[in-house]
Amino acid sequence: MIEQRGRHFLQIPGPSPVPDRVLRAIAAPVIDHRGPEFGRLGREVLDGCRQIFKTTGPVIIFPSSGTGAWEAAIVNTLSPGDKVLMAETGHFATLWRQMAARWGIEVDFIPGDWRHAADPAAIEAKLAEDRSHAITAVMVVHNETSTGVISRIPAIRAAIDRAGHPALLMVDTISSLASADYRHDEWSVDVTVACSQKGLMLPPGLGLTAISDKARAASKTNKLPRSYWDWEEMLKPNANGFFPYTPATNLLYGLRESIAMLLEEGLEAVFTRHHRLASATRAAVRAWGLDVLCLEPAAYSPVLTAVVMPQGHDAEQFRKIVLENYNMSLGAGLTKLAGKVFRIGHLGECNELTLMGALGGVEMGLGRAGVPHRAGGVAAALEDLAGSAQTWPANRPG
Repeated sequence: MIEQRGRHFLQIPGPSPVPDRVLRAIAAPVIDHRGPEFGRLGREVLDGCRQIFKTTGPVIIFPSSGTGAWEAAIVNTLSPGDKVLMAETGHFATLWRQMAARWGIEVDFIPGDWRHAADPAAIEAKLAEDRSHAITAVMVVHNETSTGVISRIPAIRAAIDRAGHPALLMVDTISSLASADYRHDEWSVDVTVACSQKGLMLPPGLGLTAISDKARAASKTNKLPRSYWDWEEMLKPNANGFFPYTPATNLLYGLRESIAMLLEEGLEAVFTRHHRLASATRAAVRAWGLDVLCLEPAAYSPVLTAVVMPQGHDAEQFRKIVLENYNMSLGAGLTKLAGKVFRIGHLGECNELTLMGALGGVEMGLGRAGVPHRAGGVAAALEDLAGSAQTWPANRPG
């Protein structure tokens, strides 16, 4: 074993590094989750979440992973035998499909190659064919964490509207919320699911859901059973800042702090920062002579970049070499991408210096692993950042 020095570089696309401010907030003493102090905390956090989702409607917080928020979305809106439309954008879209199928939902899965975004035209065509309105919901992953591809939710909303279809629009923002522009109300999304350990910069443990009036109405008549995941049971005590069962109290302290950090920086500045870091990462990948997995420039993710390994070289072996020699974790390729790609996360608290360290580690790792590449990726990233500096907001955090 190589003894490591220095702070570990966690450059996976989630969980993302937890800022010191958030860690200190989480370290507060546990309080009575039925007492008045907690009620104030609950109301403050729920109000802050609305600002992050950009909604005036309810936001529900479960002590769960994002997968729990997925399941809640299904069991509160759908019934056995319902039909939904999904787009195959990668590993996590496939997992959502599998979960729906286990609940007896029929899934029309538009096939994809894991290198492109969800196609609004294909969604519109499917809905236009559905003259009986058998499709109950359209379910889309906004930012596909396995591939580094982001889909255009406003274009999908427009496709649903052009087809004149009443289907619910349900969106997974697990890796995009608070890292990429997202507007629950403006884009007329009915259910948005998210989690704590990505752009919100918290440890895993909170599943978040924003819901529309239309989604809440559907929950009054659908037929799937639920208890722990019941939205209405959550919303009753939430009105006063409380929860129907023991919440993740200290994670809520951390969530309050992370929301404060995001709003201090300004959400638009947060999104701009992520796009700048993503652009610099892609500049490095091109300079190395490697390929970005995403084939659509308009769909490049601001959250992560998936890099294709040259033929005959194993991404898992490369990741192992980087971890052992440079104390940095890179994201693995998932399922059919296993061994074929590695993923560089540039989300959450990541800034220019953090990114330069990460890209330096990748470039050194490519050399140590014997992966064919050209030198100069870090220099190309620096040049890209210098070229975009004029667009960086003046109120960037100090």
